Amino acid sequence: MKNAGQDWYQLDNAAKIFPGQNSRTWSNVFRVGVELQKKVDPLLLKTALNQVLDRFPTFDVRLKHGLFWHYFEKNPHEADVQPDVKNICYRINFKENRGFLFRVYYHDKRIAVDFFHALGDGYANTVFVSTLVAQYLRLCGAEIGCGGAVLDLNDEPTAEEQSDAYRQYADSKAKYDRRDKNMYHAQGIKEGSHLCNYTIGVMSASQLNEAAKRCGATLTEFLAAQLLDIHYQKQLREEKKQKELCIQIPVDLRRHFPSKTLRNFVVCIRVKLNPAMGDYTFEEILRQVQLQMKLQNEPKFLNSMMTQNMKVERNVALRATPLWLKDLVVGISFAITAEQTTTALLSNIGKVELPPEMYPYIEKYMFFTGPGQRNGGRCGVISCGDTLCLTVSNCYRETEIERELFTRLVKLGVHVKIESNRV
Repeated sequence: MKNAGQDWYQLDNAAKIFPGQNSRTWSNVFRVGVELQKKVDPLLLKTALNQVLDRFPTFDVRLKHGLFWHYFEKNPHEADVQPDVKNICYRINFKENRGFLFRVYYHDKRIAVDFFHALGDGYANTVFVSTLVAQYLRLCGAEIGCGGAVLDLNDEPTAEEQSDAYRQYADSKAKYDRRDKNMYHAQGIKEGSHLCNYTIGVMSASQLNEAAKRCGATLTEFLAAQLLDIHYQKQLREEKKQKELCIQIPVDLRRHFPSKTLRNFVVCIRVKLNPAMGDYTFEEILRQVQLQMKLQNEPKFLNSMMTQNMKVERNVALRATPLWLKDLVVGISFAITAEQTTTALLSNIGKVELPPEMYPYIEKYMFFTGPGQRNGGRCGVISCGDTLCLTVSNCYRETEIERELFTRLVKLGVHVKIESNRV
């Protein structure tokens, strides 16, 4: 298929900040992985990867530095695959990996891709991985169609898929106040830079959804309330001055605005709990979460958030500021404030829809958020069929957060199988 992509792209509004934040101690990288029924053939995987890249021109790029902004340029090199590593989601180095901003790994039955967030959000990257796995299975002899998260390789990339949807839909006249307080953080013995402990809970999606339904909540509301309560109870046991708590939740804007972009199109809402207002039961925390999410997770509020982000980009003085100074300011600002305003993260990709004939080849999907600077509970949720994986990434050695979370689910009747990269 002829590549219908451009020779270069501006970074979308969300992506513009990530290169300046990329440092020796932090990099905004996350992973989407698929475990198959049979062992992966790396030669066929590499062939599939380079066949798929033409369908995803905004992924077939490398990062370049202009006078005022970073931009993406078509990567002239062939992409490669490599054996998986224990320390996943480690820093992206723009000069390594032939300049590609993703890394494709294989291990036994697993195919996984680590993405630099500037390329796209969880939805876009899940589509990339699903299409890659489908093409790999075809090369293995399977008859796999298209549909859901699997794109047709014979279709040319559309302008909408390559568009910056923030520019198209950010038109609110309301002002969104971005200021926030420093929040409580569960602390412990910190691992080294770009080292992270991952714990995966594999469970039945229907069992977990039923547990949430019994509480009168959606899955995201239920898990956010559990995370808030776990940190709330931990802070009470520490017997220190009680700080406010906050769970950051990325929202896929495609659910509210009719975009098919395969780049970033998310904003993050925040649900909070203030212990200064009194003691809370779990039911009260859940009620707080539901009220706050209903207020924020609606089109007009979300539009005000992305419009505010676009105002920063459109600022005349900022546009005229040299790139080196922009990156310096972003780097210093992030080093000082990184994750100060969030206690934990909950990113729910949702259910991955695939062509019917593809399901028998799939064991499970996995979604890993990158290691945080201060957050000990960064959670990624994804499901395929009735198998759901809830992953907790923890930059500390302690296991209290993930142990308590999975213990609670088991007590609610959800059968959980634990996997981890911990020794």
